[in-house]
Amino acid sequence: MWDEKYQKLSNYEKGEFRRLANYLLSHTYLVRDKYDSSKMMLIVNEDYRTVSRLFEVMFEYFEVTGWRLTKDDNYGVISLYNIYESNRLRIDRFTTLMLYTFRLIYEEEREKVAGNRDVRTDTVAVISKMQSLGLISKKPAIRDFIDAQRIITHYNIIQKIESKWENDGNKLIIHPSILTIISNEGINNLATMFEDVVDSANDLEEMEDDANETY
Repeated sequence: MWDEKYQKLSNYEKGEFRRLANYLLSHTYLVRDKYDSSKMMLIVNEDYRTVSRLFEVMFEYFEVTGWRLTKDDNYGVISLYNIYESNRLRIDRFTTLMLYTFRLIYEEEREKVAGNRDVRTDTVAVISKMQSLGLISKKPAIRDFIDAQRIITHYNIIQKIESKWENDGNKLIIHPSILTIISNEGINNLATMFEDVVDSANDLEEMEDDANETY
C-alpha cells in the first residue's frame, strides 16, 4: 500500500512528496527540460527527477484518490489526470485557438530540433499562423494575448524565454506536453470544428457583402 511506502521515506522525501503532489494538482504537467534564463539554455528539471524517484508511491497515492499519474521519459513529461473526468479547466475560445496553433507549430517544427523535444517560436509567428489559418482576422487585444499565454504557461505547455509578455516577438518554448493536452485525434477534431467556424464566418461575410451591393 502507498502509505507503507510513504512511511519508509525520509522526512525530506515526505516534504518533497507533499510539495510535488500539490504542484501536480495545480499544474497538471511537469516537464523534464526547462529553460534557465541565467544559463540561456535548457536544463534538467530537478522536480522531474524527484517525482521519477518517488513515482511508485505517488502513483499509488493518486490512484486511491481518483487520479492517474503517468510518465513519458521519451518526451520528458509527467501528467496527472482525474479518472472521473472532473476538476476540468474551462478555457475561453481565444486560449483554445492558441493551444491549437501551438500544437500545429510543434508538429511542424519538432523534426527540425534533432535530439530535442522542445520547439522554439515567438509570438509574431503564432499570430501570423493564426491569421493564415483564418482563426483570427486581426491582431488580438494585448490583454487577451497575455492572459492566454499565462494560462498555458501555468500548465507547463509553453515557457517564456526572454522579453516581456506584452512585447511583439516575445520568444517562447513549446514543451512536448502539448502532445498530451491535444492528441492527434484531438487536433483532427479541432481542425474540423475550426474549419466549420471559418466557413460559417466566410459565408456570413459574403452575405453581408451581397446585401451591401444590393442596397
